[in-house]
Amino acid sequence: MGIHLYDYQTTLKSRATLSGVGVHSGKPVSLTFLPADADTGIVFHLTSAGGRELRALASEVGSTDLCTLLGDPAGAHIGTIEHVMGALIGTGIDNLVIEVDGNEVPILDGSAIQFVEAIEQAGIETLSAKRRYIRVLKPVRVESGASWAEFHPHAGTRFEVEIDFASEAIGRQSLAVDLTAETFRNEIARARTFGFMKDVEPLWAAGYALGSSLENSVVIGDDGRVINMEGLRYPNEFVRHKMLDAMGDLALAGARFIGCFRSYRGGHRLNAAALRRLLTDNSAFEIVEATRRERGRSAEMIAVNAPVYAPWVL
Repeated sequence: MGIHLYDYQTTLKSRATLSGVGVHSGKPVSLTFLPADADTGIVFHLTSAGGRELRALASEVGSTDLCTLLGDPAGAHIGTIEHVMGALIGTGIDNLVIEVDGNEVPILDGSAIQFVEAIEQAGIETLSAKRRYIRVLKPVRVESGASWAEFHPHAGTRFEVEIDFASEAIGRQSLAVDLTAETFRNEIARARTFGFMKDVEPLWAAGYALGSSLENSVVIGDDGRVINMEGLRYPNEFVRHKMLDAMGDLALAGARFIGCFRSYRGGHRLNAAALRRLLTDNSAFEIVEATRRERGRSAEMIAVNAPVYAPWVL
């Protein structure tokens, strides 16, 4: 096919730790990446919940209000996982145990770049097990009012995201990216989360955004302008961050997909609904592996028999 794929699964060569605050809880939290064996997938190990483990899978999603949360919102859970999951799919990490001492992933600077830098510093190790992909076979679509999200067959992993806000600072923005480690790092990873000053007090009253600040969020003031002194990192940073969120949410498939994901005015809930629609339609996808029939040739994909229990089984 000539598409940018890897034959074998990966993990990290060494551990890495990051610390910060939860954007919603406002509480200090530390996160540690631990190398893991092939076929482990991504697993959150919650030291604050007696060592409870939550697999980073669509079937474990407990809430999509303001962030993507795994587990039981009223019990053991881990929230705001979308940025770290985006970094893992963006850098091509398949297997990792993520040890966390709180109920929320640290927001850091509001983007994924510090996760990427930690991964680069730890180093990526290639394992001996074959990597499997979810290949989209036919269009699948979900709608919610004027918003929609869909998967289409495509020879690669592509995201096409469009947003449309009444705010003058944002307006209508669109972006299309073929996902590689290079494009993720250069085009997506540094885009920060954003919000509106008018929403801050209602969010605080509801117990959200307690850790939000100008250090970790792009904030749009009541006059419709960005109030951060340094301004934006990209002219269209808003749609780039929405794409980061989509990448992180779709990483919960448990395997990288081969196809094109498109959305208009999407968000965590719509991303989750589109992924669930795809994975519950056995005629919409197949599981494939990369194979090289001749030395030096680009990878070709062959269908494989999936095990009875697999990450993409909901």
